[in-house]
Amino acid sequence: MKSTIVIGGGIIGLFTAYYLNKAGREVIVIDKTDMQVNTSTGNAGMIVPSHIIPLAAPGMISKGISWMFSSKSPFYIHPKLERKLLEWSWLFYRSANTKHVEKSIPYLKNISLLSKALYQEFRLEHADVVDLEMAEKGLMMLYQTAEVEKEEIEFAHLARHHGLEAEILSPSDIAKIEPNLEVKARGAVMFPGDAHLSPSSLYNFLKKYLAAKKVTFHSNVTVQGFEKSGGKVSAVITKTGRIPAEKVILCGGAWSAELAQMLGFKLPMMGGKGYSFLQENRPKIQQAAILTEMKVAVSPYGGMVRFGGTMEIAGTDESINLNRVKGIFESINRYYPGFESKFPDKEQIWKGLRPCSPDGLPYIGAAPGYQNVWFGTGHGMMGISMAPGTGKILTDLHQGHASTMDLKAFEVGRF
Repeated sequence: MKSTIVIGGGIIGLFTAYYLNKAGREVIVIDKTDMQVNTSTGNAGMIVPSHIIPLAAPGMISKGISWMFSSKSPFYIHPKLERKLLEWSWLFYRSANTKHVEKSIPYLKNISLLSKALYQEFRLEHADVVDLEMAEKGLMMLYQTAEVEKEEIEFAHLARHHGLEAEILSPSDIAKIEPNLEVKARGAVMFPGDAHLSPSSLYNFLKKYLAAKKVTFHSNVTVQGFEKSGGKVSAVITKTGRIPAEKVILCGGAWSAELAQMLGFKLPMMGGKGYSFLQENRPKIQQAAILTEMKVAVSPYGGMVRFGGTMEIAGTDESINLNRVKGIFESINRYYPGFESKFPDKEQIWKGLRPCSPDGLPYIGAAPGYQNVWFGTGHGMMGISMAPGTGKILTDLHQGHASTMDLKAFEVGRF
């Protein structure tokens, strides 16, 4: 029996394999890395139905231009004369408008709410065998400036308009939530429906679970091409040989554009590099938060807390830019003056490439011109947040079932 091949062993690929396995399919997962540390293991682990605005939004162009002049800024595009980057930047510029945002909101909200419900189901099903360190305590958007306060309060009203809970907090409200240390902020918006978990606990459990369910893993294997004819792929060609395929699902993250090229079409994609590091949680931060001016995520896990951020549009360059890490580090005491922060050693810094589409929406659906190939990629910073929803949708499409969700905005061939 030919297998379904999932290309890409990140969190999207693993959740796709998880739901395919539940549907009784024989699955092979191929990944070019050793599947130990990757973009899925060291991020902030946030499950955020509140994040209904795509990266390509009004204001990002002007902010991006001003941030270009700071090596510690939250968003940065490498100014290289490279065709792929220029095309991506032009499409990003075209998408960064109010009409695009309004059109995108229902799609992002629906897939995020589906994912959160699936996480709750997943957690209950596997509660006796894994601790995901999942905290359903919401997300607090801390702000320090009048300008960002205005933006965040406007966004709170927009979120409420779309049926999401949002609470506007004063400094005294914040002090009750964080009794152990001073928080320097004008105020905050709390989204009670958000959550966070340990991405490495989730990822390592899924690998172990799938292996026990007889899902085959080919790690350190690079895809070199496809055998294709009549609108179908019959085999995946790798460095180590040919693997026959009944169906193929591509979840290749930042490298998905190269896979699309092998199939004969263009998939605009750039890697958005982010960094994070763990610190001892002293004095103890209780609440997951975003330090909004610096776009830094704060994820507490009991005795430890992870700080992560930056979006450095860098193609597939995986080198560490220490200035970007310094930007994250310096934001800690700017918001938590009494926190005992210590700059991490280089080997303690995690970095990962988030796959960024130019309009800030994922690619989920059939590959143009193919009957047995689908894509699930381009989730940007929302990979963990949307992973189970994406895996479930791709499994439904694979099984020939119409998705219960409108997927038009996620069309793979939309550019």
